[in-house]
Amino acid sequence: MKKQYLLTPGPTPIPPEVALKEALPILHHRTSEFAAIYKDAAEGLKYVFQTKNDVYMLAGSGTGAMEMAVVNLLSPGDEIIVASCGNFGDRWIKIAETYGVKVTSVSVPWGNAVKPAEIEKALKANSNIKAVYTTFTETSTGVVNDIKSIGEIVAKTNAVLVVDSISGLGGQEFRTDEWKVDVNVCGSQKGLMLAPGLAFISFSEKAWKLAETSKIPKFYYDIKKYKKSFASNETPFTPPVTLIVALRESLRMIKEKGIENMWNDYKLLAKAARAGMKAIGLELFGEVPCEVVTSAKVPEEIGGKIVKTLREKYGVSIAGGQGDLKGKIIRFAHMGYIGKADLLVGFACLEMVLAELGMKIEKGKAVAAAEEELIKG
Repeated sequence: MKKQYLLTPGPTPIPPEVALKEALPILHHRTSEFAAIYKDAAEGLKYVFQTKNDVYMLAGSGTGAMEMAVVNLLSPGDEIIVASCGNFGDRWIKIAETYGVKVTSVSVPWGNAVKPAEIEKALKANSNIKAVYTTFTETSTGVVNDIKSIGEIVAKTNAVLVVDSISGLGGQEFRTDEWKVDVNVCGSQKGLMLAPGLAFISFSEKAWKLAETSKIPKFYYDIKKYKKSFASNETPFTPPVTLIVALRESLRMIKEKGIENMWNDYKLLAKAARAGMKAIGLELFGEVPCEVVTSAKVPEEIGGKIVKTLREKYGVSIAGGQGDLKGKIIRFAHMGYIGKADLLVGFACLEMVLAELGMKIEKGKAVAAAEEELIKG
């Protein structure tokens, strides 16, 4: 029997305590019992988001919350800036253009981080910009953007700042209110240690004012419906009840551990992962590496085989590159319920796979280098 190890940047492993909550008998979503659970989860989300604003839950992936962040703020013909450094930053462009929004792209090559100064320059060049959309941790490349600096820039204008924190929330320091993020969107299957199926979104007062003028048609994604239902501790449409029950448990665990302590844990795992990659001669990919996933370049002649062989032969799932990076990089995640031992198992198996595929490495070096970082703490 093959044991499975999940080291992908979503979905991530689920703690047993959280998984067991999904096995409980299902509740009806229009009851006082479920309302109490929903209220607890909503308060817990505020803690993880580091915001005083309400955080709304909807059935869907993080992309659903991204679409909600477009259709509720804008009207056809509005102008926005999208600051992209990878696949998920580019998704903002695709969503916006679907609704007839004009996009000024402030993009950088994949592997680089967004330059706050370029956003400032674009805002000064066009006073009609309604919003700036960007990504926190870009998991397609393993890069993190300086949201704090971007927030300071955007806050001085009439535009709102919208951030996709889907992969980074819970795994790397992110302070929605302090960093002046107006709209923050997230998903359940990464740092929050849940199965896919829930998305989250928060709106600042500045964002709500812009929402009042939005003319894009919406029904399911109308955030005003969610705000109205939120007052009664429920959702406007049928929610994924078992996921919200499990969410309350995962949020309880996060609060018990302490969000700052979690950020520090993942920072340590990131150091270990980077050391492991370098020890076997793999060059890190990414200008400013994030702390939830580590990307490294691999030889193109074997790049397409590494992920498949790891999964099929050893039961270890990691991620490969996307788009033009397919077959050129591998991505090791260290977020959510991924721990020290998982990382060591992943590197031990990676070493074997690389050797089997003909790469000359000294087996044990990646594990030893990662161990050294973990021991140092």
